[in-house]
Amino acid sequence: QVQLVESGGGLVQAGGSLRLSCAASGSFTRINTMGWYRQAPGKQREWVATITRDGMTNYADSVKGRFTISRDNARNMVYLQMNSLKPEDTAAYYCQASTIGSANWGQGTQVTVSS
Repeated sequence: QVQLVESGGGLVQAGGSLRLSCAASGSFTRINTMGWYRQAPGKQREWVATITRDGMTNYADSVKGRFTISRDNARNMVYLQMNSLKPEDTAAYYCQASTIGSANWGQGTQVTVSS
């Protein structure tokens, strides 16, 4: 079992920046891919970015060039640096971590971007 706790959300003006963090704890051998997803009110949860254990990254087109995902394997942490934020980035952001045989989710952290 992996417990994930996100932090770093908040209210920011358009054009601003936020850095999300996600801490993993619990009983597991190792975490493979980690990622961030988001869900806006009335919309389905969508993928934002993922990073493999070796550091390979992928981004949704909507955030490419503005968001950067990174991780610290020793501390079981994953981060999302969000720059040039837009009102359409407003959503609850969820951390996801995959181990052998399971995908685990955090409770989410709210990001609100005002215009």
